[in-house]
Amino acid sequence: MAVYAQAYAKKRKGDCAMIHSIGPYEENIVAGYYPEFTGADAVKLWANEKLLYDHASNKYVGGECGHYTQMVWRSSVRLECAIVPYKANSQFVVCNYDPPGNYIGEKLYGSSL
Repeated sequence: MAVYAQAYAKKRKGDCAMIHSIGPYEENIVAGYYPEFTGADAVKLWANEKLLYDHASNKYVGGECGHYTQMVWRSSVRLECAIVPYKANSQFVVCNYDPPGNYIGEKLYGSSL
């Protein structure tokens, strides 16, 4: 998975496209537009989407929160990330989750929550 994430990050570096790989894993991608942008910064951005998700109704309540829901998906047990320089003074981060999840209509943590 790490090799996959690294290869895809390098591919996107070449064309600067924010396009998902449509590969065997669920995936979060982000570009950070300053040289010190880290994987931890990417995770913080995705985690902040929690505010846009209503756990009681299992629905988005405004904006995009699919990065957050994948991060906490109940059945994803493996995570691999890659970060590569992207444009001038920027970084591109790819994180892959296995097994994939984030299915619409299914609860993040299972049926009990």
